[in-house]
This record gives sequence, C-alpha cells and structure tokens, in this order.
Amino acid sequence: MGTQRRLGWLSLAAATTMALAAGVISAPSAYTADDPVEVVVNGNDVRADNVNGLTYKGLGVLSCNSTSNLLMDYKAEHPGRYWQLIRVLFGGQNPLINHVKIEMGTDTNTSTGSDPATMRTPDELADSSRSPGFQLAADAKTVNPGLKVSILRWEMPEWVQKEWDKGTGKDEMYRWYKETILDAYEKYGYMVDYVDPDKNETRNPDIAFVKWYKNAILNDTDFANPRYNVPAEKREKAAKAYHTIKIIASDENNTLNIGPAMLSDAELFGMVDAVGYHYTTEDRREGAVDSDTYLPYTKLATGRNKYDADKEVWYSEGTASFGFTEYRVNNTEGPNGASTGIGGVQSALDLANRSVKSYANSKRTHYIFQPAIGSFYEGAQYSHKELVSARDPWSGYLHYDAALYVMQHFTQFAKTGWENDTNTAGIWRTVPEAGYSGVSGTENVDGSNGAPSYMTLADPRKKDFSTVVVNDSDRSRTYRIKAENMRLGSDPTMEIWETRAADAGQAYDANFKHLADEIRPGGDGYYTYTVKPRSIVTLTTLDKSRDKATNERLPKSSDRTVLDTDATGKKRNTRDDVLYADDFGYDEEGKVQVGTGNGARKVSQPYLESRGNQPRYMVDQTGAWEVGKDASGDNVLYQYMDQSMKDTHAWNRNTPNTTVGDFRWENYRATVDVSFPDRAGGLAALGVRQQKGMAISDAAYNVRIGPNGTWTFYEHGTAIKTGTVAPSDSYRLAIEAKGATITAYIDGKAVHTYQDPTPETEGRVKLGTDFYRTAFDNLKVEKIDGYTPYASAQLDNMDSSIAYDGAWSRKAALGDAMDWYRSTSTSTAAGASFTVPFTGTGIDVIGGNDGSAVLDVYVDGKLIARNARTAATDKRLATYTLRALPDGAHTAKFVLKSGKIVLDAFHSLSGDVDGRVDTTPLQNRLDGIGSPAQADYTPDSWALFDSAYAAAKAAVAGQKGLDAIGVEQLTNRLDEAYNQLVSKDATAQ
Repeated sequence: MGTQRRLGWLSLAAATTMALAAGVISAPSAYTADDPVEVVVNGNDVRADNVNGLTYKGLGVLSCNSTSNLLMDYKAEHPGRYWQLIRVLFGGQNPLINHVKIEMGTDTNTSTGSDPATMRTPDELADSSRSPGFQLAADAKTVNPGLKVSILRWEMPEWVQKEWDKGTGKDEMYRWYKETILDAYEKYGYMVDYVDPDKNETRNPDIAFVKWYKNAILNDTDFANPRYNVPAEKREKAAKAYHTIKIIASDENNTLNIGPAMLSDAELFGMVDAVGYHYTTEDRREGAVDSDTYLPYTKLATGRNKYDADKEVWYSEGTASFGFTEYRVNNTEGPNGASTGIGGVQSALDLANRSVKSYANSKRTHYIFQPAIGSFYEGAQYSHKELVSARDPWSGYLHYDAALYVMQHFTQFAKTGWENDTNTAGIWRTVPEAGYSGVSGTENVDGSNGAPSYMTLADPRKKDFSTVVVNDSDRSRTYRIKAENMRLGSDPTMEIWETRAADAGQAYDANFKHLADEIRPGGDGYYTYTVKPRSIVTLTTLDKSRDKATNERLPKSSDRTVLDTDATGKKRNTRDDVLYADDFGYDEEGKVQVGTGNGARKVSQPYLESRGNQPRYMVDQTGAWEVGKDASGDNVLYQYMDQSMKDTHAWNRNTPNTTVGDFRWENYRATVDVSFPDRAGGLAALGVRQQKGMAISDAAYNVRIGPNGTWTFYEHGTAIKTGTVAPSDSYRLAIEAKGATITAYIDGKAVHTYQDPTPETEGRVKLGTDFYRTAFDNLKVEKIDGYTPYASAQLDNMDSSIAYDGAWSRKAALGDAMDWYRSTSTSTAAGASFTVPFTGTGIDVIGGNDGSAVLDVYVDGKLIARNARTAATDKRLATYTLRALPDGAHTAKFVLKSGKIVLDAFHSLSGDVDGRVDTTPLQNRLDGIGSPAQADYTPDSWALFDSAYAAAKAAVAGQKGLDAIGVEQLTNRLDEAYNQLVSKDATAQ
C-alpha cells in the first residue's frame, strides 16, 4: 500500500475531498493491518514561520473545584515532597507541564468540590491566596519562570451574578477578574497570561462579552486605586503587563462554535489569541471545504485561512489516566481475557492516543489535564482521574502514575512551550504531514483496532525530530520513517525510547520509558522499527541516552499512613486517645515557603497568611470555609456563605459542607463546638463515617441543630429522630460511632442512640451549615476504648498480591468513580476464589454488592466460616467483615459457593485497641458449650468447630488487638460452628 503520510495541512479526509473535487487523485486505500506504516519527515514541512498554531506547547494542569485543596497542606507538612513534586511536574529543561489553568472559585460546587471565591462581596478586597491554583502557579514558576497562567470562570460570586442576570454585569465581572489578577500580581509577582472571559463549557460563546472584555483590558488606565495594592513604583510595569494579557475562547464542551465565529468575524479573529474546547479530539466538518464550518480549527492552527495568520488551538480540558496503571495491568479486558497492559480505554495509552488524535484531527498542540494532580479526598465526583495522587498530607503519600512516563514521550524529546516575540526560542513545531491517527472514538479513544497513531515534532532549524508512536493493540506494528530535507548531521542514529507493561517475571516498572534500541537508516533511507503491542515509543534523532533527566525515574510512593495525631493535630502519635484535633489557632504550625517574584525567589510566610486563612486538611464541597477571629479575638472556623450569597448557579447544589479526615477511620467519637453569629438563624451539622458524595447527608450519620434548640439525627438524608434542647447561641455536638451503635450528644448529654441493622463502618468527618454565617471550634476526633479505631491499610482488588482462581471478570475501562481506582473484579462462578495477604486483626471485603454471594472463608489454611453470608451494600462499603484474628500477618482465602461477588478493595484492621475489652459474652458461650469430644463428630464439622473454639479460648486468655466487635464476631462464629457440628452417629444412620 501507499504511505500513511498526512497530505498538506488538512487532515487526510479533508485533503482527499479537496483533491477529488479537483480531479487530481483517487481516494487513498484504507490501511492494511499488516502493512508497514511509512512516514516521511520532510524539512520543507517544518514551518518555522508558524509561531502559534504549530508550536508544541506540551501539557497543562487545571486547578479548580477542590482538586488542589490538599496541596497547600502537603507544602506545610512535607515541604520536601511538595517541592519535589513541583520539580517533577514543572521543572527541568523539558518540563512535563508548562501551564497552570485556574478555574475561578465561587464557594460553590461545580465539579468535585468548591474553591474559595477571591471576592465574596463587592467591598471585599481580592485575596488570590485563598485559591490553591494561584499559589501552585507561583510555586511552579520557581522552577519554570516561563510557565503560563490562565484563568476562567464557571460560575460567578452572587454579587456579580445578580447584576449579570439583569444584563448589566459586565463591569462587575471585569472588576472581579481585574482585582484578582492584580492581587496575584502583587502577591506572587506574575501577571496572568490568558483570560477566558466566557463561561466554562458554554455551548453558545458570548462573543459580545469577549470583545468587550478585550477592549476593556486594552483601554484600562486605572492602576492607582488603593484596592489594587500596587505600589506607585510598580504601576507602570503592572499596566504594561496587564495590557499584554491574551484572550482564549471559548472552552466549549463538544460544541465547536468559536472557531467558525472567528473565521467569519475579522474583529473577533484579531482579538482572540487562542481557542480551546473540551472532551473531543475532533474538528468540525460541515459545509463546503472552503466554508468557515469545515475544519475551522485546523484552518486556525495552520494559518491557511482568509487572514493568513495562525492561532493557538488547545485541548483546553481533558482527563488524565483513570485509576492507577499498576492496578489496570491486571485487568482481563483484552482478547480472550488477556490484560491490556498499560493500554485500553481510559488508560495511559488512551491518553497518548488522545494527544495524537486531537493533533491529527484538529491540530491541537496543547493538552490540559483536569486534573493532573488529584489533591482532594476520594469519593467526590470524578475521583481517580489524575497523573499524581496527593490525598494524605499528614503522611506525605504521593503516587506518581505510570501515565507520567507515557506523557514524557511527548515532552522530553522536544523543546516545548511558547515561542517568543522574535521567534528565536527554538520551540519545536508539529509536522502535520508526519502525523496521523486511525484509532476509534472521539473522547475515550480505543486503539485496539491496530490503526496507525503517530505524531512528529521537529526542531525549527530542521536539525532533529522525534516521532511519537502509540500502539494500543494486541499486535505488533512496523513503522518505516524517512527524513528528507533535514540537517541531521553526520550521525543519523535514531534512539528508540519505549514504555510498556512488564513482561512475565519482571518488576512492574521494568519497561517504563527506557532506551529500547538504537537504529540507523537502511539503504533506502528508511528507519525501520517494529512497535510492540500495548506500548508507546518515541523515535528520536536526539542523543538522550546519557541524559540524566531523561533516564531519571519517578519518585516512589511513600507509605499511606492513617491520620492519627496528638492533641495538636500536627504530630503523628498512635499511642494516645486522639485521632485528630484542630483548634484553628495553628500555633503548632511553622512558616511556609511561597514562590514569588514571578518565580525569582521564595519567601516564608505565617501559616494562615500563606494559605489565605484556609483551614488544615479540609476539602470544601460547598461554602466559604475560612479561619477568622471571634468576638474574643480567638481563631475559629467560619462558614461565611449567607443568604445574600446562596443563589449562584452551582452545578451541584448543596448546603455548605466540608470534609476532613481519613477514609479508614472506623470507630471514633467526633466532637465540635458550634455557634451562630448570624442573628438571622441557621443550623450547624456534624457527620461521621463519610465515604463518598458531596453533601452533609453523605455522612452516614449526622446530627443537625439550630439556635432554637431543635435537633435532628439523620442516617444519610433520612431523619431518624428529632428533639429539642434549650435554645442557645452555641452548643457542643458529638457523635460516637462504635460498630453498629451510633450515639449523638449535645453539650455532653446523649440525645439519641441508633442501632443500625446494616451499619456503615468507615469514613471521614463532615461539618455542615445552612446559608448563614456559622462558627466551629475545637474539633476533636478520639478513639473509643475497646474498639479498633481504623483500618491500617487498603489493597485494591487489582493489586498484584491478590491471587484469583476460577472465572473472573476484571474490569478497569469505563469504571465507576465510586469504585476505588475505577476497577472491580466480579465472579458468579461457584468455586471461584480470591486470596488476600494482609497484616492486622481482620479484613473487610469492600464492594457494591447485592448480598447474594455465599462464601467459605479460610485464614492461614484453616476453614473458619462455612457458607458465610454477605451483605447488600453500596459502593465503598464492606459486604463481608472478618475480625478477631491474632494481630499479625495472615492470608485469607474466600471461595464463592453461590451468588455474585463484586470486589473493589480490602481493608486490613489495625491491632491498636485502647482500654479494656469485655470478653464476658464469649466466656459465657464457652461455658455453655462445655467440652465437646472430637470423637463424637465428623472430621469436617469438627475442624470448623475446633478452629472457632481455639480462637475463642485464645481471646478470653488475652489476645492483643482484640476489640468488642471481634468478641461479638467470635461469639457468633463459635455459635455457628457449634450448631454445624455433625454427629458421627447421625451420619451412620
């Protein structure tokens, strides 16, 4: 067959259509799976004069909607690891990420949570330090001063919204943007590079406002207003920088209207510097080939348009890898139940194919991850779609996914970024003629068809080039690459850098971004290389073999220890009775380093100042949660969003609530002081055992009270009990959760005890309010004597240490965000089994189940439960729990007898139990059973009884790590085993 080269600046389909119309050529034949893919990199196609559309800008990160909330805690608690993260993502000669995009917060939830509004009222001075995105950009600039920063909005603060809804809010919108931009300029020393004046994910671009906003920027001469806090000596420089702010439009989600609008509107074309849209790789293909609706974004990027000028085209919001790659490789989603390795839909290779296809089909040269860093608690909407997971700032745990290696194939073998005004920065150009993608799909793309998928980046001086090839299929694919009209020098050697999953017997990361081969062109001038299945390779003429940065490995993940501190909330302490505490004074916290001077230096700031008074470890879902002074001058946590701020157009509308703590907490007592400074009223809420969701009702058990003394206890959003106490402007709320027994307290007095027949046993703490200013203080989470406080570790169902036998479906592609790492393992086959190694006193089997599964359970080779029933459970909850094992290393084997089992994760229970454990119920049952004789019973039934009997004896003798729930389970297991004893006489009859 012929080559797979691109024809000219249009896509293959468009070029073919034009050529056919002119009667020049016949349609090219479709590729044949076994044919080599031929690519010609022609120096004449390297357009050094195209400085916007074809320059490869690399990758960006979107910070928004709570996705970065915990990063500032990492910086305070583990600065070494935080600054290492900054270097890994943003540093070096070939930075992975060149751009921080900030979605302006409004204290409301428009995705996974809420970011603070920089101006909650028109009178309030802007405070960009509340928003972690502005500080992330400032810190990133310390390793890459050329990093770009952009902002946009999804919604707007209510004071802007009210005027906007009247059709008169342009000035208010402009003021919010301007004062925020200048505050960041004064605090951090950088001027925002791009603003999208339009609404995020609009379907109908507000072209009139885009034009109005651009003119407002250009004509603004007011930089002396004291509200801006710009010193007199900096105003001229600030004004100059402000006037250079560029416009990006219009962040549409799938609709593609701004491109044609720019081509048909010369004024708009001149005002907009970059266009971006979300969640599709495709250009628009409507009308005649010379119309504004046919490949408008390709025309904008290439400059082949009526204005003869090129524009930047961005994939301005896209997903990262879904779940953890080390778990995905254990799926059975490939042909005949094989693994898809690091590939498959929503995998690391899917990410690479999105980048290739969005360039090949719509000429986008910049991909922005939403998010690249997941620094919010799991269980919120869109969990597990990031390159780096940073969710436990107390432990310093960071997980760098293998997808980072995959994306480095694009950024480490080219000079990426933005060209300078003189076109001398040497940013590499994309080469349209040497790129193509035939994989299927427009968002979650699927390369299993084996179609060619590649793109080429070239030095504008034509001295080097790199071709990135993605093969997300189960068969090999040969590529033949030829360089023409290039100045490669005397040594034309090409290096082959590869990333793919491990071969049998190899370490998991053995084949991640490594030098796989070095090749030279054959007699016909072609470099020939066969790309292995489920892999990405970069074929480059650069000499990177001895480059330290290219060969550097990503940092290893640290241990994910449970949040268990002393009474300050700062220092880890597993020996006291406190799990966590926060008095919101933060006297225990030291100063924090913050990037400033446009990255020129770092300065040390007091803890609260460095983070805009945001509380420690809290991830807001809705509301304005911030530390302030009470009437006595003491620090308290306020929720500021009141009746005047509540009517925003939030996507996820809930009353204000925030989340804190560890998903592994089990049995604990949470206490907090609440007060009501807003005389108009309100309520305060405390919840426990929250695993997922974004409302106060997503805490499994929660109590709510108002200043009139009326309280209600809820299971999720269902009212269980209502009562009254004396009216007051303050109360102390507490909830004690121990096993299935939940008790609510007000001012130290128990007001309701609830026995949950299907208890939810793990989760974090939530605070909540109505839309009134409400204060919280002295939050404390304590252990309960006689009860295990938490699970000490989690294993995902796809972890390589877990052994599966029998028929299992192990899925990761298109997984549910409420499943851990979006993966599950499912079986309905009688006799199928799973074996889990763990350390502790018990294990929870987590997963959304219908309760039909019946299991035989073995521990360390001994049967301990026969025909054990499972519970019908929601996702992230325990369908089966096992307790009261000796504290130590164990192996549990579960055999499916009947029904269906869905496995998500496994939690191993800590042996840290404080206080006395009452074993009287177990001793009484032992006394009642007496001493049955082994000789009287069948060996099978006796083995189960003997195991339970020995365990019960050991427990009453004083077993380390035993808790009250374990005593209850042991008693039940002993009863069941005793009742299942089969007499030999009965058998004989």
